[in-house]
Amino acid sequence: MTPVSEGTGEPGRPFAPVPPAERGATRIADRVVAKVAAQAAREALGTLPPPAAAPHANVVVRQARVPADEGRHAAHIRVHLELDYPTDIAARCRSVRRRVAERVGALVGMDVPEVAVQVERLHLAPGHGVAKGRTR
Repeated sequence: MTPVSEGTGEPGRPFAPVPPAERGATRIADRVVAKVAAQAAREALGTLPPPAAAPHANVVVRQARVPADEGRHAAHIRVHLELDYPTDIAARCRSVRRRVAERVGALVGMDVPEVAVQVERLHLAPGHGVAKGRTR
């Protein structure tokens, strides 16, 4: 019996790595990237007031334009979210941007040059600024 080389399945032939150009490509759908981005935004925000909707994201994936990055893709992300109020809106948006860029880069392997955060609605915290009865 002739030994079979690992990876080729052919007797006596040594394993030869496949050049990168011949390996094929993995295509990740935009909606998958959007789901990863929305989940990352949820993680960054923590708990939200009960009437607030979960964050959602829109994503446009483009091929890198730099020849050195040929084959790389860049995800341009817009995250829509609702926040409780009062809160430091700028800090919360910064936290969402950072978390979304990190998670999409790590889980999907795409560059994230842009994360736009759109605050759709602010929810007043219960008991804050709400006067009972008549105010003057």
